[in-house]
Amino acid sequence: MAMNGFSLNAQLKAGLKSSSFQKAILDIVDGWRSRNLWLAMGIQDIRKRYRRSVLGPFWLTISMGVMIAAMGLVWGVIFNQQMDEYLPYLCAGFVLWGFISPLLLEGATAFIVAEGMIKQLNAPLSIYVYGVVWRNFVILLHNVWILFLVQMWYGKLPGWVALTSVPGIALLALNGMWVGLLLGVLSARFRDVPQIVANIIQVMFFVTPIIWKPSMMPDRAIILDVNPFYYALSIVRDPLLGRAPSIEHWLIMIAITICGWACALVAYSVYRWRLAYWV
Repeated sequence: MAMNGFSLNAQLKAGLKSSSFQKAILDIVDGWRSRNLWLAMGIQDIRKRYRRSVLGPFWLTISMGVMIAAMGLVWGVIFNQQMDEYLPYLCAGFVLWGFISPLLLEGATAFIVAEGMIKQLNAPLSIYVYGVVWRNFVILLHNVWILFLVQMWYGKLPGWVALTSVPGIALLALNGMWVGLLLGVLSARFRDVPQIVANIIQVMFFVTPIIWKPSMMPDRAIILDVNPFYYALSIVRDPLLGRAPSIEHWLIMIAITICGWACALVAYSVYRWRLAYWV
């Protein structure tokens, strides 16, 4: 009897775990089906930031362009670089970093910021993470024109190889989803997590080849080999600069994506139902 009771308890626990996992998957699937909602939410969030301004969201592009021009002149002189090579490189790095870093920063607070809607709206919780990815993708579309203008100025358009950046951006968006689900859950429970993420992002900006090139790092230091942001930038930046993306970097990013989604699904399936209480 004791053994039968133990077996029954084990089966019940396994059933609950399976049920939680299935509900988490259904939440993500239903979130995708509710894309009309988060598509509208993402656009509305951008409009709110620039309400009553003449140029509206194009201030995003102007701000990014001014910063790239200023930093390009300063760092180009410091590093003694040819501007026709360095400025497009710097521009691509900044534009992509402006897509990657908010996926972590805003993903960590996706559920916290949506506290009111979570408690009032009967909708899949994943829509708030979808909204973060969509909003930053729209901003990327605004900013990528800066790179094309710089390349046109120097007569260095990338050609058809630039189209291979599209699957790279899609892979970054997939990573943004699991990051948002995982960090969003952790941040809702532990409010120190967004501050930790913000500090890590600040450090990673300087140790990731954005304003400097990997060739400037002697003997391919470990700072590049263990830096996932390096590979994330590489699979998109290289095609945008007219170079074929590295197969090795693609395989590493695919492995990171698979491992990340595995961790995120476990955390999301276990703690998803508690989010309404934590926020």
